[in-house]
Amino acid sequence: MNTSLLVTGSIGIDTVRTPYGVSEDCLGGSAVYFSMAASFFGPVRFVGVVGADCPFDLGEVFAGRDVDLAGLEVRPQSKTFRWGGSYAENMDERTTDYIELNVLAEAPPPVPEAFADSELVFLANTTPKLQLELLGQVREPVFVAVDTMNCWIQDHLGDLKSLLAKADCLIINEDEARLLAGEHNLIKAGRIILDMGLGVVVIKKGESGSLMCSADGERFVLPAYPASEVRDPTGAGDSFAGGLLGYLAQSGKTDFATLKTAIAYGTVTASFTIADFSLQGLTLINKTDIDSRLENLREVTSF
Repeated sequence: MNTSLLVTGSIGIDTVRTPYGVSEDCLGGSAVYFSMAASFFGPVRFVGVVGADCPFDLGEVFAGRDVDLAGLEVRPQSKTFRWGGSYAENMDERTTDYIELNVLAEAPPPVPEAFADSELVFLANTTPKLQLELLGQVREPVFVAVDTMNCWIQDHLGDLKSLLAKADCLIINEDEARLLAGEHNLIKAGRIILDMGLGVVVIKKGESGSLMCSADGERFVLPAYPASEVRDPTGAGDSFAGGLLGYLAQSGKTDFATLKTAIAYGTVTASFTIADFSLQGLTLINKTDIDSRLENLREVTSF
C-alpha cells in the first residue's frame, strides 16, 4: 500500500530554446513534471492553479495515470504562469528570457479536505510564503520535501528559513546550495543547510550527479545516468524529485538506505525527461523502462 503523496507547485506555459530546436507554448511547470514522474510509482495528489487562458487539459495529459486532480483550480479572471528559457550549446547554462508569474502571484489554491491527511508532501518551487501557507493546510505530514531557487534565497531568506525549520528534506542544485550556505565547498554547505532544521539535504550537480547529506552525518554520492540524448533539460529537477518521492511513497519508508535507492530512481527518471521537449520523454516510457535503466546505473556504478 502506497503512502499518500501530495505535490503542490506550478503549471506553466513554457517556451524553450535549446541547440536542438524550439518548443513554443508547451506544457511545463514543477507540479506537472513532478506528477508525471511520480505517477510511475503510485498515486499522486495534485494541487495547482491555472488561469482561464490555459490551453492544456490536464485530465487528458494524465489520462491512464493515477494523478488525482481534485486540487486543480481554474481561475476565470487570471492568467496562467508563463516562462521562457534558452539553453547554451553546452546545455548546462540556461538564461530566463521572460517570466510572467500571473496566477502564481496570487493566493495559493486550497488543499482539498480529502488531501489534508497526506503523509508525504513535495512543495515544488514557488515563493516560500506560499509554500508555508500550503504546508499549513496539511494536518500531520510524515515527510516534507522542499525545492527552492536563487531568487527566493536572495530576497525571501527569512520566509525560507521558517519553511526549512518545518521541513525534512531540501532538494536544490549546487549553485543554490552555495548561495544558501554562503560556502563554496558542498560538504560544508550541506552541513550548514542541515543546521537550519532539516534531516536531509539533496544537492543536484547536473551532469555530475547528486550528493545527499543527513543530519546524522551520513553521505551518499551518485553520478548522473550516462545519457546520450539531451535535447531539453527543462523539468529534470522536478522529474528527479518525482522519482525520488514516488519511490519513497511506494516503499512506505524514508530512512537513509531507502533514500539512496530513491535518489537512484530520481536520477534515471530525470534521464528520460531530458531526452525530449516538454513531457514527451516521460510519456513514451513505462515503469519497466525505468527499472531497466536503474539496473544499468547500478552496473556502471558498482566496483
